Amino acid sequence: MIPEKLLEVLGFEGVVALVTQGEKGPHVVNTWNSYIKLTEDGRLLTPVGSMKTTEANLKEDNRVLVTLGSREVQGFHSKGTGFLISGIAKFVFEGHDFDGMKVNFPWARAIIEIKPDSITQTL
Repeated sequence: MIPEKLLEVLGFEGVVALVTQGEKGPHVVNTWNSYIKLTEDGRLLTPVGSMKTTEANLKEDNRVLVTLGSREVQGFHSKGTGFLISGIAKFVFEGHDFDGMKVNFPWARAIIEIKPDSITQTL
């Protein structure tokens, strides 16, 4: 279940960090809140331009951590909130979800599909 506060955060622009684990340790890439699409069944989709190291890492270990936030959304104590999402991710190169994202992001070579295991508000 996606928390309402997270849906609110996705309505504002902000930086998203995706963390995967590779041979050389953790690897971090960034994208934007506005690039993330939520599916009806609670998956997060984001377009991929390059992210070659992320792709290689997910082939070996499909766990991912995602952080995102917005200064515009009320947090626990003041304006500004963020989330930590832990889940399972994979690259998708074809199909309905890919085709739908490609309409808005014609440069995308793939999408990352994330199935959250946990979503925690951090601020």
